[in-house]
Amino acid sequence: MKLTTYHIFFTNLANPLKMDIILSLREKEKNVGEIVKDLNFEQSKISHALASLKRCNIVKSKHDGKQRIYSLNKDTILPMLNMIDKHAMTHCGKKCACKDCQKSE
Repeated sequence: MKLTTYHIFFTNLANPLKMDIILSLREKEKNVGEIVKDLNFEQSKISHALASLKRCNIVKSKHDGKQRIYSLNKDTILPMLNMIDKHAMTHCGKKCACKDCQKSE
């Protein structure tokens, strides 16, 4: 089966580690070390997942000296996450996935 853009995009979102990275970056932009600390995974796994997310433009990066700082694509991914949260709260009886909502539980 040929992978389409949809398959590639949703495969990235269906991967638990990649989704954890996305949710971690939802809070603020971070370098690899900060993401490793947040998620408690090996740096090589985080870096590999970030490369895949970057190829799909889900995550962007910029250089800050010798560090690479990662952030979410604010034009498409952040609005999509907000839409998913709204859908889940309205139609699925689920709580929002953002950390602000989780803190208030």
